[in-house]
Amino acid sequence: MRTLYLNCGMGAAGDMLTAALLELLPKPDRFADKLNALGIPGVEFHREKTVKCGITGTHMAVLVHGEEEGADVQHHDHEHTHEHEHEHTHKHEHGHHHSGMREIEHIIADLKLSERVEKDVLAVYGLIAEAESHVHGVSVSDIHFHEVGTMDAVADITAVCLLMNELAPDEVICSPIHVGSGHVKCAHGILPVPAPATAFILQGVPTYGSGVKGELCTPTGAALLKHFVTRFGDMPLMKTQAIGYGMGKKDFETANCVRAMFGESENKTDTVLELSCNVDDMTAEEIGFAMDRLFEGGANEVFTIPIGMKKSRPGTLLQVMCKERDREKMLHLIFKYTSTIGVRETSTYRYILDRRIEAVETPYGKVHRKISSGYGVSRTKYEYEDLAQIAREQTLSIEEVKKLLEDE
Repeated sequence: MRTLYLNCGMGAAGDMLTAALLELLPKPDRFADKLNALGIPGVEFHREKTVKCGITGTHMAVLVHGEEEGADVQHHDHEHTHEHEHEHTHKHEHGHHHSGMREIEHIIADLKLSERVEKDVLAVYGLIAEAESHVHGVSVSDIHFHEVGTMDAVADITAVCLLMNELAPDEVICSPIHVGSGHVKCAHGILPVPAPATAFILQGVPTYGSGVKGELCTPTGAALLKHFVTRFGDMPLMKTQAIGYGMGKKDFETANCVRAMFGESENKTDTVLELSCNVDDMTAEEIGFAMDRLFEGGANEVFTIPIGMKKSRPGTLLQVMCKERDREKMLHLIFKYTSTIGVRETSTYRYILDRRIEAVETPYGKVHRKISSGYGVSRTKYEYEDLAQIAREQTLSIEEVKKLLEDE
């Protein structure tokens, strides 16, 4: 199983993650050319070899109209002008063009990315916009991003999403994130580290802030990690095949980099949350509707168990399994679509088979099947919706369709 481990002991920024992942590829220069061929307005990628504490790595410079703006590079000095995209708010009138989420969507659509990569890019930007909305107290539709900061962030986010798609890891594991400490001077005044938008994005993620005065983790770095990381923790047992070092701009006693390690691990494991609540005043239809909304929201599993509650009332235990990064979304959906006034949380470590889906051409059309393997076993199962479609078209039962496919 392909495993990517990210060490963020000196934080993370979009350019650092780009550089670290780029070093994992057998031909990084070719991929850098691919990034420049995207045609992001006014943007050029420059791959530069850099040495930090005796370690050679890559700094990925993103030039916007010929200059490295620094919209998403680390700043560790606590006295500086903070030009992150998250600090250009929705109502500043200083002669610069600002882009809202609709403009961002148009920019991304013009890049002609694959459907999967485009979806990842917009999801990451959505996390940043949600954080901005919360911090500034306005709706997501009213959030606007400074033009140069927008291009820099689009470049970093798109590059990381493309690299993740290229590497196609089965799981992404990340160390706890060092966010820095102290305060940072920005356009709005002196803010605590991590900056409010970064802190909002990193809710539910293990972080720490000792050792370095200044900001180590940027909003873009935080959003990329929140979107792609399967779980946070120590490096797993794995056979490493490639190591990449993505360098920040500042120099410290500790090498200022994100280290990416890519390799094979035998068995797939991850951490899931179990969110549960008891209800005794909802109809079966209302519970079913809530379950559908939770599945649509990205829950791994939703199920119910009949229970007896106080005063001998019959009730229902609703349990939702989800990824740690989806905690807030699931809680919002549970409180919105059920009558509960409290939700319990349990963190569970699970062992799962490695899974992939392949399409099989049959006389009845294309059929997808899931292949699961690991722990010395291998299983194959056809997708229900494909079986059901053939059954309806051929006026057969599901079992008859399975037998026809097995005989092919």
